[in-house]
Amino acid sequence: MINVKVDMSQCQHYGQCVLEAPSVFELNAKDRLEYVAQVADDEREAIEDAIDICPMQAISMVQ
Repeated sequence: MINVKVDMSQCQHYGQCVLEAPSVFELNAKDRLEYVAQVADDEREAIEDAIDICPMQAISMVQ
């Protein structure tokens, strides 16, 4: 399992991570980011892409 963490004090809810890993990240009805904190190892590439594209560098992961 991969632990995903988003620093919500850094996140500006641009939603770029949603485009890269829609099974992990989503914008709710108020356009606020929500995410799954523990995901399967097969999501690694999508999460890495989300980390790379985040303009605020608010996303991290730990195995």
